[in-house]
Amino acid sequence: MARLSVNLNKVALLRNSRRTGVPDIARFARIALDAGAEGLTVHPRPDERHIRATDVTLIADLMQPARPAKEFNIEGYPEDRLMRILAAVRPEQCTL
Repeated sequence: MARLSVNLNKVALLRNSRRTGVPDIARFARIALDAGAEGLTVHPRPDERHIRATDVTLIADLMQPARPAKEFNIEGYPEDRLMRILAAVRPEQCTL
Protein backbone atom coordinates (compact mmCIF):
# COMPACT_ATOMS: atom_id res chain seq x y z
CA MET A 1 0.00 0.00 0.00
CA ALA A 2 1.27 3.47 -0.91
CA ARG A 3 2.28 5.63 2.02
CA LEU A 4 1.65 8.81 -0.02
CA SER A 5 -0.84 9.01 -2.87
CA VAL A 6 -1.32 12.47 -4.32
CA ASN A 7 -4.91 13.40 -5.19
CA LEU A 8 -5.10 15.26 -8.52
CA ASN A 9 -8.74 16.39 -8.27
CA LYS A 10 -8.09 20.01 -7.30
CA VAL A 11 -5.56 20.42 -10.11
CA ALA A 12 -8.25 19.20 -12.50
CA LEU A 13 -10.87 21.48 -10.90
CA LEU A 14 -8.63 24.49 -11.45
CA ARG A 15 -7.97 23.45 -15.06
CA ASN A 16 -11.67 22.93 -15.73
CA SER A 17 -12.65 26.29 -14.20
CA ARG A 18 -10.12 28.11 -16.40
CA ARG A 19 -11.16 26.32 -19.59
CA THR A 20 -7.65 26.76 -21.01
CA GLY A 21 -6.13 23.35 -20.32
CA VAL A 22 -3.89 24.94 -17.68
CA PRO A 23 -2.67 23.55 -15.37
CA ASP A 24 -1.73 20.38 -17.22
CA ILE A 25 -2.86 17.37 -15.19
CA ALA A 26 -0.20 15.08 -16.71
CA ARG A 27 2.55 17.53 -15.77
CA PHE A 28 1.38 17.64 -12.15
CA ALA A 29 1.08 13.84 -12.05
CA ARG A 30 4.67 13.54 -13.27
CA ILE A 31 5.88 16.13 -10.73
CA ALA A 32 4.21 14.20 -7.88
CA LEU A 33 5.74 10.89 -8.95
CA ASP A 34 9.19 12.41 -9.52
CA ALA A 35 9.01 14.04 -6.07
CA GLY A 36 8.51 10.65 -4.43
CA ALA A 37 4.77 10.05 -4.31
CA GLU A 38 4.09 6.33 -4.20
CA GLY A 39 0.75 6.71 -5.93
CA LEU A 40 -1.78 8.97 -7.58
CA THR A 41 -5.46 9.27 -6.68
CA VAL A 42 -8.35 10.52 -8.79
CA HIS A 43 -12.10 10.75 -8.23
CA PRO A 44 -13.91 10.80 -11.59
CA ARG A 45 -17.37 12.14 -10.74
CA PRO A 46 -20.25 11.69 -13.21
CA ASP A 47 -20.43 15.48 -13.79
CA GLU A 48 -16.66 15.59 -14.52
CA ARG A 49 -16.24 18.78 -12.49
CA HIS A 50 -12.82 17.50 -11.39
CA ILE A 51 -11.20 14.54 -13.10
CA ARG A 52 -12.61 13.57 -16.48
CA ALA A 53 -12.80 10.00 -17.78
CA THR A 54 -10.15 10.94 -20.37
CA ASP A 55 -7.85 12.07 -17.53
CA VAL A 56 -8.10 8.63 -15.93
CA THR A 57 -6.81 6.98 -19.11
CA LEU A 58 -4.09 9.61 -19.51
CA ILE A 59 -2.83 9.10 -15.95
CA ALA A 60 -3.01 5.30 -16.24
CA ASP A 61 -0.87 5.50 -19.40
CA LEU A 62 1.58 7.89 -17.75
CA MET A 63 1.93 5.57 -14.75
CA GLN A 64 2.14 2.33 -16.74
CA PRO A 65 5.95 2.00 -16.63
CA ALA A 66 5.93 2.43 -12.83
CA ARG A 67 2.95 0.24 -12.01
CA PRO A 68 2.42 -1.72 -9.78
CA ALA A 69 5.28 -0.26 -7.71
CA LYS A 70 3.48 3.10 -7.94
CA GLU A 71 -0.23 2.68 -7.16
CA PHE A 72 -3.10 4.15 -9.11
CA ASN A 73 -6.13 4.72 -6.83
CA ILE A 74 -9.53 5.57 -8.25
CA GLU A 75 -12.19 6.81 -5.83
CA GLY A 76 -15.89 6.94 -6.49
CA TYR A 77 -19.45 5.87 -5.98
CA PRO A 78 -19.94 2.31 -7.34
CA GLU A 79 -22.21 3.12 -10.27
CA ASP A 80 -22.06 1.69 -13.81
CA ARG A 81 -19.86 4.45 -15.25
CA LEU A 82 -17.22 4.02 -12.55
CA MET A 83 -17.31 0.23 -12.96
CA ARG A 84 -16.59 0.63 -16.70
CA ILE A 85 -13.64 2.93 -15.94
CA LEU A 86 -12.28 0.47 -13.38
CA ALA A 87 -12.59 -2.45 -15.78
CA ALA A 88 -10.74 -0.52 -18.49
CA VAL A 89 -7.93 0.90 -16.33
CA ARG A 90 -7.59 -1.82 -13.64
CA PRO A 91 -6.09 0.37 -10.89
CA GLU A 92 -4.07 -1.11 -8.06
CA GLN A 93 -6.59 0.31 -5.60
CA CYS A 94 -10.20 1.44 -5.67
CA THR A 95 -11.79 3.41 -2.87
CA LEU A 96 -15.58 3.20 -2.87
